[in-house]
Formats: sequence, structure tokens, C-alpha cells
Amino acid sequence: MTGFETLPLTRPAAQLVTVFGGSGFLGRHVVRALAKRGYRIRVAVRRPDLALFLQPLGKVGQIVAVQANLRYPDSIAQAVHGADIVVNLVGILQETGKQRFAQLQAEGAGAIARAAAAVGAPVVHVSAIGADADSTSQYARTKALGEAKVAEAGGAHVILRPSLVFGPGDSFFNRFASLARALPVLPLAGAETRFQPVYVADVAEAVTRAVEGHVPAGRVYELGGPEVETLDALVRYMLKVTLRKRAVVALPLPAALLQARALEVVDTLTLGLLPDALKLTRDQVTLLQTDNVVSEAAKAEGRTLEGIGLQPTAMEAVVPGYLWRFRKAGQFAKVQDFESAIPETLAPKPFVPRSGSGPALGPDSNAPSRMGVRWGTRG
Repeated sequence: MTGFETLPLTRPAAQLVTVFGGSGFLGRHVVRALAKRGYRIRVAVRRPDLALFLQPLGKVGQIVAVQANLRYPDSIAQAVHGADIVVNLVGILQETGKQRFAQLQAEGAGAIARAAAAVGAPVVHVSAIGADADSTSQYARTKALGEAKVAEAGGAHVILRPSLVFGPGDSFFNRFASLARALPVLPLAGAETRFQPVYVADVAEAVTRAVEGHVPAGRVYELGGPEVETLDALVRYMLKVTLRKRAVVALPLPAALLQARALEVVDTLTLGLLPDALKLTRDQVTLLQTDNVVSEAAKAEGRTLEGIGLQPTAMEAVVPGYLWRFRKAGQFAKVQDFESAIPETLAPKPFVPRSGSGPALGPDSNAPSRMGVRWGTRG
């Protein structure tokens, strides 16, 4: 289905939504938003026991986790059976074990879309800005291939491409804040690459509106926040919020690739025990050579957050609320820069008693106290 047709308008209480990847960073926000609308939610994940934390986000029995593996079509069909709408949030930033880009982001996306089409369920597919069939990055290339397979399945679909997603528990600001706490220098690959960070709750709301049928189907939407910043500027903003002084060094491409290769080797030798904050792959370095911002075409055609009626949330309204734990003194650290920026009209002023009458001040507040005369003194 293409053009400006919309997904069928739904009655939440009577609708079942299957969410693939619902236990991830974005997934938990999508599940919460859908639960608030009243939808019944089936969360399809590899390990249902690890998705039980989602159940308190809804009413009793409203959220149920089921087992599904994108490498096995039968499990996908079981997860989609009886669903009115299907949401696919599955994605990985690096390959580990049997989790490969092609199987999850390309073939897996196609399998979900075909299973949904077989039961007549529309699909809301979350991809990423930068998806490009001609990219030298496997991540970007398989994201584009996944989008193509969703379209080829023939069912109603909406494709959402967010930029860098931030929020409590994200893998960007939290990652660099962890590194800043341990390292004196922060080396950056692609320091001048531009991003348009988008708040996770805004992306979840966009997914929910697509589920409700308020977003025209058959189109690709690009979701970005109100600010466009370079990677270098974003890392320096993180340092400002966490009150840490660290040297930020931009790495040339050859040095970045060498660093990534070394970390890949270490991760392999440690059997994957290298901390996530230290992991970096050559594919990620390649991906960082391309800007990750909303295109001018998307803006002109209304294929943005604003185009679907959402006002993007600024980083400054959210990031300080969850990065304070990386300050040396935590939430009790004094932010001198912010205090000095408070206008005098808003700054607290000391109380200065004025002359007047009343029981608190007495006939003359400037006169010596006569309380001893009133209440008596011991001689």
C-alpha cells in the first residue's frame, strides 16, 4: 500500500498489538505509550523471562511476553497470529554470535512484514536515518534492505527513521559519561559528523500515532529533534552537564579504524566481556562518516515529527535529569555556571526587617529589645 492511505482507525481496548523488540530501550517506551492508550500488547522477544519487567506498565493481563526468534519464521507467525497491528523495533548496532545484521535487520524485517500481511495486520517499522542501500556500512545497508522488504510484503505499512535517540538509559550520553568518568581523554571517530538527537518518548509517541492510524501509510518519516549538533559538540555538552573536564580528541579515519580493530580483537579474546562503553567496531566508524539528520525533502513533504503533529523535545529539558549521577558529588554537586546565570530579579534576597508596628516587630524594630522588661529578669 502506498500513497497517502492511512492505517485503519482502531479502538484500543479491542485491538491486539504485537511488538517485536519491545524489551529494548525504545521498546519499553513504546509499550508504555500503547498501554496508556488501552491497547492489549503482545511483546515478542527471544527471552520472555527477561521482559517481565514490562508487565507493571499496564493493567493486569494487558501486557504479555511471548517467545519469538527472527531466524525462525514459525515463531514469527505464532507471535503475529491474531494481531491487529504489528510493530517492529528490532535492530542491533554490532554483530554478536548469531545476531547478524542481514538476518535481523533485513531478512527478519521482511519475515515480520510477510507474516503481518498474511493476517491482514498493518506494520509500523522503525528503521534509522542513514539507511542507504549503497552505503559501505553493513548497518545502514541492511536497514535500507529491511525497509525494501517491508514495502515488498504488500501490506499497509509506515516506516519511521529516527536520528540518534536519547533518554534515560540511552546508549549514547550514558556511554560517553561512563567513559568520561574513567578516562582522561575521549577520542572521537567522526567528531564533525552531524546528528539531530530525538527524545525517546517522542519516537514512542510517533509509533503510537501510527498504530492509531493518524499517520499516512506507505511513507517514510524522518524523526529528529530541534537541534543539529556535531558529535564533538554533543560530547562537550555531556561534559558540561556532568561537570567534568576531559580532553576531547578528534581521530582521523585511519586512526579510528585502527582503534576499532584493536577493540574488536580485545572483545573477541575476552569472549565478549569487554564493557559495552568500550566497544567500537569498524562498521560503526564507517557509519560515523555520514551525517545523521533529517533531510530537506522530508521537511518539505511533512515527513517529520512536526509533520505528524508532534513538537520535538530539546535535549536540555531531559539530559541533565539523568546524567547528574555521573557528577563527582551526584545530585548534590554545585553547578556554578547555572547559578551565576540566574538573573538578579530571580535570585533569592536576604530578609531585612523594616520599621513598623505589630506583635512581631514591636513599636520600633530599630530600638533596643525590651523583652527583658516585659517578661521580667532575674536579678
